[in-house]
Amino acid sequence: MSVFANPRTFRRWAAGLCLIVAPLVHVAGILTDPALRQGRGDDTVGVYGQYPEQVSVSASALHWSWVLLLPGIVGMVHLIRGRGVVLGHIAGGITFLGIVNFSSLMLGDFFYSRLERALPAAEGAGIADQAFADPGARFGFQLPGFVGLFGLFLLGLTLAYARRGPWWAPVAMLTGILTAPIFPYGTIAGGTLYLAGAGVIGLRMLRMSDDEWSGEPAQAVTGSLSGNLANTR
Repeated sequence: MSVFANPRTFRRWAAGLCLIVAPLVHVAGILTDPALRQGRGDDTVGVYGQYPEQVSVSASALHWSWVLLLPGIVGMVHLIRGRGVVLGHIAGGITFLGIVNFSSLMLGDFFYSRLERALPAAEGAGIADQAFADPGARFGFQLPGFVGLFGLFLLGLTLAYARRGPWWAPVAMLTGILTAPIFPYGTIAGGTLYLAGAGVIGLRMLRMSDDEWSGEPAQAVTGSLSGNLANTR
């Protein structure tokens, strides 16, 4: 049976691979962001307008880094069973909804780039700043996004409590995501931490059996077969 035809194998591989690929795409998005590559304290007004092609690649990559994380989140929630199930469901829901909001925020880079080209750079950037300062943008998108990061941290801890992942993984993931935009040393260290934390969980998903993934121990199947044989005697 192929991977695509086997629901357990496909979902396990999709979740595991996404947890490994998402940090790599995230770092790629940061490396191609012309504003983040500026030195700390440098004026970045007008940079997006000067390099629209780089902004397009960067914003798209960052958008997909968040999107790719979503199947991994679902997979993490799926593995929490026996211990911390309720907390896992709550943390997973908060994380999923928050990360979706972060993904949508990447559209803002395109508006900054276009406004800084169509108007004087400072004026264009100022209009975009005002749009993001709108209460709807702040409380409907930005705040839920950061709450989603807290949910990701809580979900990772719940996964560890369920004995499905190491305790250090959520710490590494959150630290890596927050420090990666600090170019260049934060990008190197943060990207490594993010990949290590998410990757160790993803690799565990890839290495486990389909029975372990689905929570169906082999002895349960044996017992069922034995019972069926007994009923035929």
